[in-house]
Amino acid sequence: MSTERIKARALEIGFDLVGISEARPTLEAAFYPEWIELGFAGNMSYLKGRRGDMRSDPRSLLPSANSVISVGIVYNTQHPYSTDVDFNGQGWVSRYAWGEDYHHVLKRRLQALVDILHKDLGAFETKICVDTAPLLERAYAHRSGLGWIGHNTCLINQQLGSWLFLGEVLTSLSLECDNPAAFRCGSCTRCIEACPTDALVPTGELEGPAYALDSNKCISYWSIELKGSLPESARAMMGEHLFGCDICQDVCPWNRRAAVTKADEFQPRNALPNLEEVASMTPEEFDRCFGDTPVERTRYRGFLRNVAVAMGNSGKEQFLELLYRMTDSPDPVIVEHALWAIDTLKDKIAVSKS
Repeated sequence: MSTERIKARALEIGFDLVGISEARPTLEAAFYPEWIELGFAGNMSYLKGRRGDMRSDPRSLLPSANSVISVGIVYNTQHPYSTDVDFNGQGWVSRYAWGEDYHHVLKRRLQALVDILHKDLGAFETKICVDTAPLLERAYAHRSGLGWIGHNTCLINQQLGSWLFLGEVLTSLSLECDNPAAFRCGSCTRCIEACPTDALVPTGELEGPAYALDSNKCISYWSIELKGSLPESARAMMGEHLFGCDICQDVCPWNRRAAVTKADEFQPRNALPNLEEVASMTPEEFDRCFGDTPVERTRYRGFLRNVAVAMGNSGKEQFLELLYRMTDSPDPVIVEHALWAIDTLKDKIAVSKS
C-alpha cells in the first residue's frame, strides 16, 4: 500500500487531515524542558518528570517507530463563538467539550485505520496516540504538514482553521514524509491582545515558538486542571467560563471561515448551560448530563465551584438565593467560592444601583 493510499484510507474513515513525518525529535522538543523549567506547566505534574521526557521522542513510546501518521478532525459547529455571545444567566463551556469525549471518537477511528493497514500490509508494529499519550502532537502535526503552531499555541490549518482534534499512529513502517506547513500568523497578535489574563507570553526564541502558554494565567487551566480552591486573583477574570476558554481561537482571523463538522459526535448537548439549572444539579444529574463529555474531567466539585464563580461575576441579583443555598454544601471548596460569589455579586449590584 502506497503512502497516498494510506492517506486516502484515513480520509475515508472520516479524518479531515492526514500527514506523515519521521519518528524523531522535533524542534519544539528542544523548548519543552525550558517551558517546564519556567513553571508554565503549573501543577500539571503529569507533564513533568519521566513522562515529560518521553514527549520529545516517539521511540520512547514505540522503540521500532519509523513514521508518525498524524490526523486531524474538525469539531467546530455552526454556533456562535464565546466572543459573540451575550451571556444572560448562562455559562460558557469550551467548544471542544460540547459533544462526546473526543478521546473515544479519535481512538475508534484510529483503531479502524490501524485495522485496515494491518489487513492490507500484514504484520508491523503500531501505537495509537491521542492527547493523553506523552507525545508533542502539535509538533508532529506541524511537521506532517497539517498546519502551523500559531501565536495562540494551537495548530492552525490554512483551509480549516484551528478547531481540530489531533491523533497519531506511530508505526514501524517507513513511509514517505510530508513537508512541514509554513508559518502564516505573520505579525498578527490578535490572540495575544484578546487574552484577558495575558497567558500568551513571548519566549525570546529565535528558532522555536515565538509565544508560549503560561498555564498559571490561563482560564482553561484554572477551570479544568486546577483542583481545590481557585486563587482569588483568578476568580473575577474567569467571567462566566465554566469549563475551558476559547477566546484566543475565537478572535483568530483563520477561524473567520473555519470549517464546520457534520459529525453527530461533536454536536452540542449543553453548550451554554443555564447557571440556575446547573447550580441545582446533584452529583448524579451532573454525571447524566456531562458523564461522557470532556466536562466530566472537572468532577462535580470543580464544576460547582466554577458555577459559583460565574454567578458571582454575572452581576445578576437573581443568583443570590442560589448562592446562599450553596453555602449549605458539605464541601468546603463549594462553600468558599459561594461566599466569594455572594460578596462579589453584592458589590456589583451596589455599583449598578448607585
